[in-house]
Amino acid sequence: MDFEAFYDSYWRQQGDTFDQRRQSLLVRYIQPGDRVLQVDCGPGVLAARLTELGAQVVGTDLSNEALRRARSRGIPAFQVNLDRDPLPFDDATFDVVLSDSQIEHRVDSDRYLDECIRVLRPGGRLVLCVPNTAHWRVRWWLLQGRFPTLPNTPTDWLHLRFFTLPDLRRLLVQRGVNIEDVDGSASLWVPDLYPSWLQRGRPARVYEALTHRQPSFFGRDLILLGRKT
Repeated sequence: MDFEAFYDSYWRQQGDTFDQRRQSLLVRYIQPGDRVLQVDCGPGVLAARLTELGAQVVGTDLSNEALRRARSRGIPAFQVNLDRDPLPFDDATFDVVLSDSQIEHRVDSDRYLDECIRVLRPGGRLVLCVPNTAHWRVRWWLLQGRFPTLPNTPTDWLHLRFFTLPDLRRLLVQRGVNIEDVDGSASLWVPDLYPSWLQRGRPARVYEALTHRQPSFFGRDLILLGRKT
């Protein structure tokens, strides 16, 4: 499959509206002056937000359409297909490597992680956002003997790989990355995960609090902060 062409077509059809709550959970791990690589940065919306914060941000993506839009926001961005190519940077180049819900789209997730960690300096931070396949709704589907591929859920049909928190812990520890924080993003706007009554008011606030307390059960996405040894 020509993934570059597929994602060129994908980004031509997608706008610039993203989950601002989830992005805010990622932004809090970035500091002014950080040298940041956002891997698979898409159209550069989050990268531009980090630049406004004072970080020095570089992006990569496999889609030329995504890169065009990222560059239009002033983000230096390079075409890289991490299933096939190494990142075009020296070892230990960046203070932070950020991946926002992208590793699940790669065929070779091991190679993806290896490259992210290679370009991260010792003591640098890996910020990883990954759909949570152990979300309570997915567990319920499996108890029913089902695994439906529904958009914007952890089982979205675009996902090639599936992860839970124990999986991610093992993958990072094997690569010399110590996990310092685990959080979750609820994404209550996703209709195939949540009933409408849970998406607003007090029920939404309670659910958001539960997500931060037990991200591996309530979170649509897991957010991990790791530090390279």
